[in-house]
Amino acid sequence: MRRVFLAALILVTLSPAGAQKTFEVASVKPHPASQVTPSSMMAEPGGRFTARNIPLRMLIRTAYQIQDDQIVDAPPWIGTDRFDISAKAEDGSSPADLAPMLQALLAERFKLAFHRDTRELSIFELQLLRTDGVLGPNLRKNECVPDLNAPPSAPGAPPRCGTISNGFGRLTLIAHPISVMAQFLAPSVNRVVVDRTGLTGSYDVDLTWTPDRLPPRPPGTPPDQAVRVNGQEIDPNGPSIFTAVREQLGLKLESGKGPVQVLAIDHVEQPSPD
Repeated sequence: MRRVFLAALILVTLSPAGAQKTFEVASVKPHPASQVTPSSMMAEPGGRFTARNIPLRMLIRTAYQIQDDQIVDAPPWIGTDRFDISAKAEDGSSPADLAPMLQALLAERFKLAFHRDTRELSIFELQLLRTDGVLGPNLRKNECVPDLNAPPSAPGAPPRCGTISNGFGRLTLIAHPISVMAQFLAPSVNRVVVDRTGLTGSYDVDLTWTPDRLPPRPPGTPPDQAVRVNGQEIDPNGPSIFTAVREQLGLKLESGKGPVQVLAIDHVEQPSPD
């Protein structure tokens, strides 16, 4: 997992019922208002999780893999008050354990309680751009079957079947359904994305765009100089995600309305002191 800027970490929750892990130790503190610190979250191997200058709303988004408008009936402070978190899980924890551990942390320290509901919300529909069904150059059919017993790829090796790489302004999928791509697009457009393409089977996706918010650069930096984020160069004058989806994938994101599952907040409190 990697550091992210003003976006939620994408997690996959695989822990079976009754086997939920929790952080062994966790420090939760209000972020000092006097400190101007970039917002960041980082999950590291070995079960360590840190968050700096993060609102509770983003932590809920990350823990439950939802978008901002899917959190309803919440007090305004969950989006304005910011917190610093340092937590450590037991050895042997995997990225798949992070979401349920965050959920447990929110319940214990913020007394978060909610119920699930369905509301009519704004969504984006992922549709074919062309009526003849021709796709873009960076969206290709791939029906390979992942080898779950294969050893880890060597550094620099081509991505394997079933790979997902989700970076800042970059999304690469190898042999995944379009619905999986829609899930990964959602945090970048801050709405639920529904697959309306009608495309079946698995596809390779290689999508690159310039996020709306880039980290600040030193004064005097040329406007066409690439921005480096997480070791990756971002073209500051590159396409928006909406343009990139059209030009690179031959698809389009159309605004619409639809039933969306939400988390209706029943109770939440400021965190108990450490």
